[in-house]
Amino acid sequence: MSDAVDGAPSDRARELVRGGFDLHVHVGPDVIARRIDDVSLARRFRELGLAGFALKSHYVPTAERAAVVRAAVPEVEAIGAIALNRAVGGLNPLAVEIAAREGARILWLPTVDAPGETAGRMPPRPDAKVPPWAVMQQELLGMGMAIEPVPVLDDRGRPLEEACAVLEVAARHDIVLATGHLGRDEIFAMVDAAFQQGVRQVVVTHPEFPSQNLSIEDQRELASRGALLERCFTTPYTGKCSWERWLGATRAVGAENSILSTDLGQRGNPPVEDGLALMADRLLLAGFSEADVRTMAVENTRRVAGAAPVAA
Repeated sequence: MSDAVDGAPSDRARELVRGGFDLHVHVGPDVIARRIDDVSLARRFRELGLAGFALKSHYVPTAERAAVVRAAVPEVEAIGAIALNRAVGGLNPLAVEIAAREGARILWLPTVDAPGETAGRMPPRPDAKVPPWAVMQQELLGMGMAIEPVPVLDDRGRPLEEACAVLEVAARHDIVLATGHLGRDEIFAMVDAAFQQGVRQVVVTHPEFPSQNLSIEDQRELASRGALLERCFTTPYTGKCSWERWLGATRAVGAENSILSTDLGQRGNPPVEDGLALMADRLLLAGFSEADVRTMAVENTRRVAGAAPVAA
């Protein structure tokens, strides 16, 4: 790979992603140590011409934090969110209602507490590379704090009543639904239920991630139902899937049905503000057009963020 891919992004890539949003970042303050704090990240985004980012926490709502960041760096749109893990009561429509009234834009279905995401509940193998959140959850388990998974479907594969209640709140407030770390069957059921409930925008979270592991056929089918497929930088960068698989799925599903996010903020990974451009360089090297990159990094991210299109 060229230096533009393995090191700092190229100037061409920087320019292509200008005006885009990164709708999946993990930055401080957080219960887990992060590479950068939210206000500092907003200042870096301002310098690079990036429009904004969504603050993702596995444990707490972030709409209040986002409001503080916007006040400190008004040129950058920080976006609040909520993830429905045990820390907020799981499938808790009251928590979603309060988050929405505070301005949350994105609702993640269970992530670290999804039934199929077992890293935080099962003892790791001796050679396993355990994510920081799983290390923390293992510590909590060791203290006697049970963290039960958050199911979304009943025994017949239908969305639970509380899952439907959460979707109703999301639809009423025009919140974007992201599928979190749900497994294949859960994703299909919740995507269908979300659109039936009136949710306008649904994003399938990192479909190549091991706990999702969606085939190209599944991704195409979800796109045909109206969902966007999220292409996260960290999934191939950290070896959870190959770059070839990531690029192949993106090509097969199409730029119009894909959205670029970084999932960055971990201390050992590249700077968050470089992520979109690093992905742009990878895509360009693989033969994607500049128009494809703009569609995924700017046009689609702005649509999900609720921002106006960039003027031609």
